[in-house]
Amino acid sequence: MVVQINFAQSQSDFDNARRLFIEYAETLGFSLCFQGFDEELENLPGKYATPDGCILLAWDELVCAGCVGLRPLSETVCEMKRLYVEPDYRGTGLGRLLAEKIVQFGAEKKYSKILLDTLSSMNSAQALYRSLGFFETEPYYDNPHPDVVYFEKNMTNS
Repeated sequence: MVVQINFAQSQSDFDNARRLFIEYAETLGFSLCFQGFDEELENLPGKYATPDGCILLAWDELVCAGCVGLRPLSETVCEMKRLYVEPDYRGTGLGRLLAEKIVQFGAEKKYSKILLDTLSSMNSAQALYRSLGFFETEPYYDNPHPDVVYFEKNMTNS
């Protein structure tokens, strides 16, 4: 497997991101309507638009196998969203590669902090985030689901 990580730029890229975002949402078992998910899908790249945000896509030749997004919350704080890897590519390190690249992008953009949230049942994701220097933090937005864990990474010490 030879994977390339590319910035989503074309309509085709955003269509692939939309497909992966939908697959991600379907794995959760609840609606993301409280996050304005339908509007997010309709308006891609939306809040992920460059230069302050991005969507990264992982390609295995012609297969778009994973994605992750980063969007600004303020001038100094951003949020990692929608880290997702297709089932056939899980366990290959692709999720780590995407997460590392998005953290690198955040550092290049001089964000002081990256926030994210995940489900308490997503143990592998939490282990990945911790291994990248994220630590549990207080909720940073109103989420109606009780089993959410919030993480942050201080970029000024990276």
